[in-house]
Amino acid sequence: MGRKPLTGPDAWHGRDIAASRRWIRDIDAAMAARLAAAVAALRGKPWQEVARGDIDVPGLDALLQDIAAELEQGCGIVKLRGLPVDRLGEDDLRRLLFGIGARLGMPRFQNRSGELMRAIRDEGAHVGRTYGQIEGAGAGKPFLSSYARTLTNGALRFHTDRTDVVGLLCVRQARAGGTSRLVSTPALHNAMLERRPDLLEELFGDYWRSRFGEEGETRDSVYRLPVFGLRDGHFTSHFSLTFIEAAQLVDGVPRLTPRQQEAIDMLLALADEFCFEMVLEPGDLQLINSHVTYHGRTPFEDDAASGRDRLLLRIWLSMPGNRPLPEGHEVLWGEVEAGRPRGGIRQSVAAASA
Repeated sequence: MGRKPLTGPDAWHGRDIAASRRWIRDIDAAMAARLAAAVAALRGKPWQEVARGDIDVPGLDALLQDIAAELEQGCGIVKLRGLPVDRLGEDDLRRLLFGIGARLGMPRFQNRSGELMRAIRDEGAHVGRTYGQIEGAGAGKPFLSSYARTLTNGALRFHTDRTDVVGLLCVRQARAGGTSRLVSTPALHNAMLERRPDLLEELFGDYWRSRFGEEGETRDSVYRLPVFGLRDGHFTSHFSLTFIEAAQLVDGVPRLTPRQQEAIDMLLALADEFCFEMVLEPGDLQLINSHVTYHGRTPFEDDAASGRDRLLLRIWLSMPGNRPLPEGHEVLWGEVEAGRPRGGIRQSVAAASA
């Protein structure tokens, strides 16, 4: 039986979703004030210890239930506007985001050192010293790991993170650029089915990836996983070209076939065609379902002297109502059954014992 188009609100074209308000939720002034007060009462408590019940204000649970439904059964993206970033410092904002995340899902580790929240800002040269560059053997093209790229001011290619939902809280925006780019992966599936079904089939086959960066200290730890997957009508895609490129530098890993490369090239071209740009202002919390959305970012320029140096706080969440994943995806997710905690990155032995 041949493949069929994917249907539902998560199969959107960028021009249509940009004209819609279904993905926007607003916090009114009264709720923002209550949230700020609830966080102020937690001062002195480490943000990592903020529990599900610590931030409990009227109307919050109903709002978060609506958001969770939109992320899993709806269009797969939400922008929550109006969080009180203007009256809270960075430590308080971490408490706020972690408390909201704990009510919405289960926070997951974002790297092997066990970080549960990451500040996304331009750390420039520090990244180069910490993670360096992977020398492209024979290609002459060194490149940074995906982890390192998030901490520079350069553009980010379309990719997914290893979690059901990614949350990004905008604290400060850059002087210019740093615009979020989002695209529906079910829509990409459908476009490939219509235009090049032969290349679509390539994406349901295995691609070798490296664990270098967030998870592995070297690029030599590799695994196989399809770019696209389906189980019981539920679609998923996991894609980061950086880790595919890194695996190509490992001895013994099969080289990408011309058709595999052509499929990737078409996937990225379609992502540019079908995407839309979401501008995040201070107080906006972007939430995206990684199974049905790729995200990227335009380059940005900071101006710290005027207070316009970009700062976002990122949280990864395993969702209680998450979808089933195909067998074999355990290699990435750890768990593939619906409604089970999964995703995130395993801690190193040193971090786990600290």
